[in-house]
Amino acid sequence: MTHRPLPPHDEDKPHEECGVFGVWDAADAAALTALGLHALQHRGQEATGIVSLEGGGQEVRNARFHAHKGLGLVGDNFSDPKVMAGLPGRAAVGHNRYATTGETALRNVQPLYADFEFGGLAVAHNGNLTNAHALKRMLVRRGCLFQSTTDSEVFIHLIAISLYSTVVDRLIDALKQVQGAYSLVALHNHALIGARDPLGVRPLVLGRLPAREGEAQAAGSGWVLTSETCALDIVGAEFVRDVEPGEIVVVDDQGVRSIKPFGRSPSRFCIFEYIYFARPDSLVEGMPVYEARKRIGAELARESAVPADVVVPVPDSGVPAAMGYAQEAGLPYELGIIRNHYVGRTFIEPTDQIRHLGVKLKHSANRAVLAGRRVVLVDDSIVRGTTSRKIVEMVRQAGATEVHMRISSPPTTHSCFYGIDTPERSKLLAASHGVEEMARIIGVDSLAFISHDGLYRALGRPGRDAARPAFCDACFTGDYPIPLTDQQDNSERQLSLLHAAP
Repeated sequence: MTHRPLPPHDEDKPHEECGVFGVWDAADAAALTALGLHALQHRGQEATGIVSLEGGGQEVRNARFHAHKGLGLVGDNFSDPKVMAGLPGRAAVGHNRYATTGETALRNVQPLYADFEFGGLAVAHNGNLTNAHALKRMLVRRGCLFQSTTDSEVFIHLIAISLYSTVVDRLIDALKQVQGAYSLVALHNHALIGARDPLGVRPLVLGRLPAREGEAQAAGSGWVLTSETCALDIVGAEFVRDVEPGEIVVVDDQGVRSIKPFGRSPSRFCIFEYIYFARPDSLVEGMPVYEARKRIGAELARESAVPADVVVPVPDSGVPAAMGYAQEAGLPYELGIIRNHYVGRTFIEPTDQIRHLGVKLKHSANRAVLAGRRVVLVDDSIVRGTTSRKIVEMVRQAGATEVHMRISSPPTTHSCFYGIDTPERSKLLAASHGVEEMARIIGVDSLAFISHDGLYRALGRPGRDAARPAFCDACFTGDYPIPLTDQQDNSERQLSLLHAAP
């Protein structure tokens, strides 16, 4: 995996991985999938796709797959009735993409589809494989022809060359060869399948649609597999449970069955889902995200309160934490920064001067709240520091007498290799600067981050157990729970070249 510099309009933030949605046995399955993807739009805005299955299940002889993919947002691709009419069937799988590997091109847009001897298979993948390059080299040597540059295609080829007979056994065979973080949803002629990596780094939930009119719940309702519960809410599905780490869930006309082919491992769910990635109205691993973020803000106030007149969130991601901070600190909470929600992601910034003003496209200062006041700005993270510096400058220009920044995550010191798009480590501000130096660069009177233990306490743990961390927090600690095979291989190749040089 290579870490790409974030374009200017993408802000100084880590970026969402991807969102997946699959439905089985439901009228207008593609329409439900489009709705679910709309609810998951925050997880990926570069491209989207849906594959539907017409027939299938007990009508397998008449099964036909239909697909539509496109660059851009869900609404841009699936609002045309003609497009939706071309996606018939009672089962479908969909994907929103934010490119963590591979270029943004139509050939990389998921779900990926292939025809096998057992029938068709569409795969939608959220996460990143850390041994994808090693596997791809092996597969190419065996004669496999890759049609995309995304690591997700590795699943397709591993399934194709597997010697097992059933699609589920072939999938298990493939999953046992990959390393990395993944939640995937796959659709074939007979079933909808969901799978999570053995450590459960990426989220996946199971939901049930309401019974069709005139039918009992047990007999008439369809099933949904998706990244977050907010996607269940938009289609009226009931949350059943989280798919467990290392679990494969098979949904077919006989119901739902669970397969656990991996040995039991301690869960290492991505802690940044609570801080930033998941939508605030989602329920993540049994915990409401909104409440979790408020508790993180309250813990931040207990750790690093400062005399001030007002608490202001950096919208939108800093809002719940700022509310928790204000309540705990006993300070007024005000919207001192207003976000413009109608800025397109394709804005072209042609000059340095315009680029410098780019932050004002999305954020503007509310002078009536800020002028003459000591302000605590609450944000969820600092990655490169560029946007934070511009926001602080904007708040000072609006008349704030002091600006103190409080961050609801620990310093981001390491890159993510598990499906979150972050800059390479050399571009992370906290990787090479202490907190006081970061405060000077950003231009604040004081800067504080929540501690590792404080973050864990806010999420219901006594603190961070360094020997057995409850979450994947590698971006803060450098403790990578899954081997970084491709990164290590690349380092070894570079070292070999150095040794071989004259």
